[in-house]
Amino acid sequence: MRRVRVVIAKPGLDGHDRGAKVVARALRDAGLEVIYTGLHQTPEQIVETAIQEGADAIGLSLLSGAHMTLVPRVLDLLAAADAADVAVFCGGIIPPDDIDALTGLGIVRIFTPSSSVEEIIAWARAELRPLEVAE
Repeated sequence: MRRVRVVIAKPGLDGHDRGAKVVARALRDAGLEVIYTGLHQTPEQIVETAIQEGADAIGLSLLSGAHMTLVPRVLDLLAAADAADVAVFCGGIIPPDDIDALTGLGIVRIFTPSSSVEEIIAWARAELRPLEVAE
């Protein structure tokens, strides 16, 4: 069985990527395969990377306040690419009311700044599984 593959991405114009890098490194050290896309990614670039890399999940780091625009776009693009089975989770500054709205759209988990790296790793190990990939 192959390891879980996760794309960690920074959508939009936010230039603060320390948290994304910490999570990417922690997940990698915990045994997951991690692809970090870098700053200023469009939803289209993120979904394209996830599909090309055969990702099982996408982790979006959002601090800019654009989460209610960028996250639904990622979900829509995944659905359009017949890849809606790719799990999407988020982290960053997301108000409680928006957390409910995003989970209602299909985001599997949202981590706020009070979340520990250990919590994120435990969740990833328990909840993320490799997708069945057709040969």
